[in-house]
This record gives sequence, C-alpha cells and structure tokens, in this order.
Amino acid sequence: MNTANLSSHRLWAYLQLMRPANIITAWADILAGFAISGCFIFSNEAIGSLVNIVPLGWLLLATTGLYGGGIVFNDVFDALLDARERPERPIPSGRVSRSGATLLGSLLLSVGVVAACQVSWLSYTLAVAIAFFALIYDAFGKHHPILGPINMGICRGANLLLGASVSPAIVTEYWFLALIPIIYIAAITILSRGEVHGAKLSIAVIALLLILIIITVLLGLGLLTDYQLITALPFIVMFSIQVLFPVSKAVREPTPAQIRIAVKAGVLSLIILDSTLVAGFAGLSPGFLALSLLPISMVLAQIFAVT
Repeated sequence: MNTANLSSHRLWAYLQLMRPANIITAWADILAGFAISGCFIFSNEAIGSLVNIVPLGWLLLATTGLYGGGIVFNDVFDALLDARERPERPIPSGRVSRSGATLLGSLLLSVGVVAACQVSWLSYTLAVAIAFFALIYDAFGKHHPILGPINMGICRGANLLLGASVSPAIVTEYWFLALIPIIYIAAITILSRGEVHGAKLSIAVIALLLILIIITVLLGLGLLTDYQLITALPFIVMFSIQVLFPVSKAVREPTPAQIRIAVKAGVLSLIILDSTLVAGFAGLSPGFLALSLLPISMVLAQIFAVT
C-alpha cells in the first residue's frame, strides 16, 4: 500500500471512529435548543440574519467537537472489551492506535469547549459539563445499569440547553425541556445494552414505556404558550411511527439483531424528536429544516456504524 492509500485508509478509520451519523443527530439538538431560545427568527435585513447565524454556527461546531470527542473516548475506554466483542471496530482492528484516538478525542473536546465559549459564558459552562459527563459515561457510567443511561441522557439534555444558551434567560425558563432527551436517551441506552447478547424482556418493555412517556410529553407541550401543537403534530406522528415499530418488535423478539435495529432507529429518530420541538417553537419551515438532517444521517448510517 503506497503512502497516499495508507493516509486515506487511516483517515477513513478515524472517520469511522467518530460515527458521523450520530454527530448529525447532535446538530438537531442544537437546532431544537436554538428554536426554544426564540432565535430562529431571521430578519429581512442581511445583518439581522447574520446575528443569528453566527452563534448558531459556533454552537454547531461546539456540539460536533463535544459529541465527536465523547464517541471517540467511548472506543478508547472500550478497546479491550471491543477486542473480544467488536473486533471490527477501528481500535481493536489495528486501523487506529489507542494513543491516536486519545489525541483525536482530546482535540475534539477542546474544539467543542472553545467554540461554545464564543457564544456565552453559559454556553461555555454547558460545554464543559457535557465534556465532563461524556468522559464519566465512557469511563464508568456505561457499566452501571441505572446511572449509565441517566448519565448519557444528561449529555443529550445539556446539548439541547447548549443550543438554547444563546439566550441564557430562556434556559432558566425552559430548563425542564432537557428532561425530554434525558428520558428518551436513557430508554435507548437501556435498550442498547442488549446489542451483543440480547436483552431481557423486562428491559425492552421499560424502554418502550419510557418512549411512550416521551410521546405523551410532546403532546402535553401544547399547554405551553410558546409551543404550537398543531404545527408540531405531524412531526410527533412521524416520530412515533419511526421509533415505536422497531422498539415494539424488539420487545416481542429481544435478540441482538432486533435490538441493534431498534437502537439504530432510536438514535436516528432523535432528529425527528428534535424537529417536533423546532416546529412547535419556531414554525413549520424551521421544523422541516431540522428534519432535513434525517436523510443526511441515514445516508451516513449506511456508510458508518451508529452503535
């Protein structure tokens, strides 16, 4: 293999390590938070649009670094376990060194924190918290049956608030909306524990019940003054269909194969979940803008592993 091919091969391995399809779902969190903040209103004047676009760009870069770094460190800490259970992954296969992955993960987390710092001190604080909880999850949390899923959920809930942190006052008012991704991600994380050996029926049922709670909460958001349920309803229906069918099948047949299908659908459905918030708080067009991330993530999911 010549030098150019070797470099290309290594670059591809590092991209696989970052799981790009998952990072796109993190972008949807930011768009949802941005919609909640009320900043998804673009002025007719170019300068007004620029004022909104610049902080959004920084926040998207921040979540790319934070989520990408967290995923990379997940494989760094799991290198020995993956050598037995997932030998095809970049580190155990030898395509990426553990030290190289550590360097990449550190760089990504640093980029995430620095980018967030460009928006506000609250953004910086949330970015540091996300990096901290991501590393705690990678090193310890994921091995705990209860705290692990909650730990992962906190990372995604904080990511939603990171998107809203462009307006700190809104974060103070609507902080409880972070409970939506916290509960949802906890459900998907619980389910994902059966990807290798299968899941107990009770675990799959708990995941399904948590998802049903999320759907109920999304409908209940219509009680909020700033949330338009009618606008969000088509997105809620789409989310329900997309996630309930594979998860229900995993409940009936909790085999590793069905669990992986359900988890993949659950991860990608995060974009639809976030789109319901965008549509409800900012309108139909921004909702479809957020939803447009779904086909991009689905294409990437065909190329790169999601779990």
